Amino acid sequence: MKLAKMSLVAALLLGANVYAIDNVKVNGDARMYYETVDTDAANAPDMFDKDASGADFALRLGVTADLSEGVSAGATFNAVSTLGVENNLVSGVWSGAHDATPNAAADLGAQVDDASFFSEAWIAGTAGKTTAKVGRQALDTPLAFTETWSITDNTFEAIVLLNQDLPDTTLVGTYIGKANGLANDINPGAGLGYITSNGGKFNSFYDGVYAFGAVNNSFKPVTAQAWYYDLKSLAKAYWLQADLDMDGILAGVQYTNISADAAGAKDDTAFSVMLGYEMKDVATIKAAYSSVDDEGTLGVANVATGTGNGGQTKLYTEMWWWYGTVSATGADSIALSAEGTVGDGYDLYLGYWNSEIDVLGTANDYTVDEIAFTVSRSYGPLDTTVALLWDDIDNEVGADETVTTLQLYLTYNF
Repeated sequence: MKLAKMSLVAALLLGANVYAIDNVKVNGDARMYYETVDTDAANAPDMFDKDASGADFALRLGVTADLSEGVSAGATFNAVSTLGVENNLVSGVWSGAHDATPNAAADLGAQVDDASFFSEAWIAGTAGKTTAKVGRQALDTPLAFTETWSITDNTFEAIVLLNQDLPDTTLVGTYIGKANGLANDINPGAGLGYITSNGGKFNSFYDGVYAFGAVNNSFKPVTAQAWYYDLKSLAKAYWLQADLDMDGILAGVQYTNISADAAGAKDDTAFSVMLGYEMKDVATIKAAYSSVDDEGTLGVANVATGTGNGGQTKLYTEMWWWYGTVSATGADSIALSAEGTVGDGYDLYLGYWNSEIDVLGTANDYTVDEIAFTVSRSYGPLDTTVALLWDDIDNEVGADETVTTLQLYLTYNF
């Protein structure tokens, strides 16, 4: 679910060592996500009204197995359903994998169809310190990655090479041919967030994307990484990042440049800095700032889920919920957060974000403020999270809007 965060380096090292699996392993989970919204927009429904609410139920089942020495394979099956609550308790859903079928009767809403698909189906081989992984898989790179906030995740059809011959260094080479995170063919109104296209369908990914990265940890408190992307028919880009974790002190710096291929397009450049402190077993506090150039074309969001005001971003200032804001062209943003555990295993999180979007030569500038408070607790295999969100959108042109959101996440792991 959205709260489960894994660093890029940890994900890469996991990918490099996952092939030590003995025989067959099965894992998965069952999920229920619910959301209801109250907004001061004209004629908006009240909180808990079905037209202000969305829900989804999902089953994920994964299996990995050794095929021979140094060769393994894995697959993940997903099934997502509303269980018929649409047009009764809720009107929205979480997953963009659904399709919608209009009902014949004029007074009946559309039926949201069930969907099932394989989000992963890969084979991997390791020789020495080099691993190749081919097929459908999750990816975690700065500008093209799997988002985990929704009830179904976007994944890729890709070839990934990992090499660790150099001391304290992981080299990554990736070709991505298809992805299922873009929403071009999704039935409008069928989802709260368009993660995975209809039925998990995989579509061509910008005529092919090449990504190359190097992650180095020679000086143990610092992890440095550099990435280059060639997104055919879209852009060329690079991302630089360094993170410090020493005696509880957290610090980081990021810089990215995206050069769109379109004639007359302006480059998107952005930087972000972060400073924090982790008091072990007590709390972690962080502050971050980011700035995106005001003359760009694409923004610096995840290219796998949409450019411009699209999907999430890896910038330190990313909001808890109002994605596509801090990564937008012309956005100057701050983020403050604190999290810790209290009582009998209750994980608390409080965050505040402010983003001012001012695009050169346009009149419709706007400001977004967000406050997020979450409470999470695990009861054996059951993970629970309740989130209360407040977003205020102040438009220079057009009506302002204040949105209050209540969300419930239930995940049963097996």
